[in-house]
Amino acid sequence: MSGITNGDCKRMTVMKFGGTSVGNAESFARVAEIIKQAGSKRPGIFVVVSAMAGVTNTLIAAARAAAAGNEAPYREARSRLLVQHLSVAGQLVKNEGERNELGKIIEDHLKEFERLCHSIAVLGELTARGLDVVSSLGERMSAPLLAAVLRTQGLNGQLVDARQLIITDQTHGDATPLWEVTNQRCREFIPPLIENEIIPVVSGFIGATEAGVLTTLGRGGSDYSAAIIGAALKADEIQIWTDVNGVMTADPRIVDGARTLSEITYEEVAELAYFGAKVLHPKTVAPALQGNIPLLVLNTFNPEHPGTRIVQKSNEGSKGAVKAITAIRNMNLVTIEGRGMIGVPGHCRARVQQRGAR
Repeated sequence: MSGITNGDCKRMTVMKFGGTSVGNAESFARVAEIIKQAGSKRPGIFVVVSAMAGVTNTLIAAARAAAAGNEAPYREARSRLLVQHLSVAGQLVKNEGERNELGKIIEDHLKEFERLCHSIAVLGELTARGLDVVSSLGERMSAPLLAAVLRTQGLNGQLVDARQLIITDQTHGDATPLWEVTNQRCREFIPPLIENEIIPVVSGFIGATEAGVLTTLGRGGSDYSAAIIGAALKADEIQIWTDVNGVMTADPRIVDGARTLSEITYEEVAELAYFGAKVLHPKTVAPALQGNIPLLVLNTFNPEHPGTRIVQKSNEGSKGAVKAITAIRNMNLVTIEGRGMIGVPGHCRARVQQRGAR
């Protein structure tokens, strides 16, 4: 494979698949086919995957219940999640030895989940560090599962631990990447795999401190993981595969006739994400913008649709035109007035938006 120099993957596509894209066995099979088709068109595929749909919520709810003294939810969750993941393996992983090994990985992660929740129940406290470990288990099960499904499809999928690549500060729940060391790790570790026609499969949402302590990048952080790695490797493009056709002009559940935008700028989509649009994690845009790497939002369930292309400068729409609208629910507006507010640090605006105000 040509085109890889100085640790950069000049011909590489980062493909991130969200939770709804890997919700069940049928979805996993569809994702494998999308990856296979992409690999046949261009070399160099790198995959980032989220937890299966609903898994992270289940893990967090069970851990919080344990902290409140209720141990039944985590025991029920362990059994349910084991069946959910082994069902996919049973349907899609044909090699018995590999299927058994995968089953052991999943069982080990769920035993870890049970031990953690028991400890949380004994202590009566769920720390931010503990929550990171629990909430990351969904990705740590889905990534080896997808890698095994790819191998069944004849692709050279290989699990790569995100903690080897994304190095962060010590903030649990919303960690910030340490860019210099993260870039160095990605550029040292990934190009040799791509050169050998391996498809790395990485769990999204997860990083680690320089001491190796697991951290997470915030809910929805798998998008951010893809952007971090794509920027580090100077990829051709970063694809965000989800369950909609792209960035829409409005929420179709609220606005009839909402349509998909074919193109939008980094700045515009960042503002939409910040103010409530669910298509992208708000932090995703910055690494792509810095590297001037196009972001594509595509539909796993309608892969023929061109989706939305996010670029530095868009040709769609006239200058000053409103391209899209979004909204944040459950927000009240508090107006603070008075001469005493003038020039007071932290109160440079007369109006303050307060989320969840009552």
